[in-house]
Amino acid sequence: MIKLDRRILTHFDFVQPILILPIIAISFILIYEADVRLAEKQLVYTLVGFAGFAFFFFIPLRKLAWLIPVIYWINIVLLLSVDIFGVEKLGARRWLNVPFTDFTIQPSEIFKSSFILMLAYIIYQNPPPQNGYGLKQFLKLSFYILLPFLLIAGEPDLGTALILLIVGYGMLFIIGVNYKIWLTIFIAIAVASPIIYSDFLKPYQKQRIHDFLSEEPSYHVKQSIIAIGSGGLTGKQADEATQTHFKFLPISTSDFIFAYTVERFGFIGAVIIILLYILLIFHLLSLNYKLKDDYFTRVITNCIALFVFLYVAVNISMTIGFAPVVGIPMPFFSHGGSSFTTFMIFFGILQNLITFRYLAIEKAIKIKF
Repeated sequence: MIKLDRRILTHFDFVQPILILPIIAISFILIYEADVRLAEKQLVYTLVGFAGFAFFFFIPLRKLAWLIPVIYWINIVLLLSVDIFGVEKLGARRWLNVPFTDFTIQPSEIFKSSFILMLAYIIYQNPPPQNGYGLKQFLKLSFYILLPFLLIAGEPDLGTALILLIVGYGMLFIIGVNYKIWLTIFIAIAVASPIIYSDFLKPYQKQRIHDFLSEEPSYHVKQSIIAIGSGGLTGKQADEATQTHFKFLPISTSDFIFAYTVERFGFIGAVIIILLYILLIFHLLSLNYKLKDDYFTRVITNCIALFVFLYVAVNISMTIGFAPVVGIPMPFFSHGGSSFTTFMIFFGILQNLITFRYLAIEKAIKIKF
């Protein structure tokens, strides 16, 4: 573990907790009002999440970077084992039983941290030239992005698979890849889209797209829009939030928690939540200028910013009928342990790399002189 040092306070990025903690607090209030038992569970998830943050904040990540490829491939093995030993729920095989317990784990959720670390490790070993990566290095990075995409999409969990795909290539776009490669990819996607839809999507995935494109929204979306419309400018009192408390709004504390937020706190409450996320995303992206040649930390930062943006954008779009209904939660806001813990680990890793960056700089100076 890294030793405590006064310099931790001077290098710690306090903007992140200032923006994240209000989101967690508002979420807990909403969940508590909806269901006290869920609030008790959420409290446990929160404690586990903060423990995960503390663990990854204090371990010497840069010194242990050589372990990243090992961890990545262990997670790939777990994803492969889902097809053989996986537990099926709601028609999907995404979970593994933990031996000698009644608990299950979802390898695709665990994989996310090793995914961004592996990309950071590869790019740190071979930073992009001035004109961006060429085809050879792009294909190498694509292998590490496409392999988990195919494994997770086959579970099937197309939502998570697409999120990883977009985060991986979105990060490469920010870090730098030759523009000719992107132009070729866009043309190929445009040509292949009809074939992907007709031959590769499963019936329930096509149905979600059909529901989204149809003039009549699904029952879930209808109830969500009613909840949002009934909130008005300032929202309702807790006992008057009928869409949530009378169970008309489905999964109100998880997938549709944004609709619940608007019903409870109105348009003003929705703006506050969205503004907190926007400020967090822009703050993370702004670190690219501060970090400059520290590609390891830059990759982690950009991946986390993209994860937050995609989760928030998809979830909100889903609740207002602008996107198909998929199980994408809002970071730190939706009820649940897996997503909350994953994002706490993300920010634990990021804060570690930012706060203890001065140790890497000192080491580089000693080597130079």
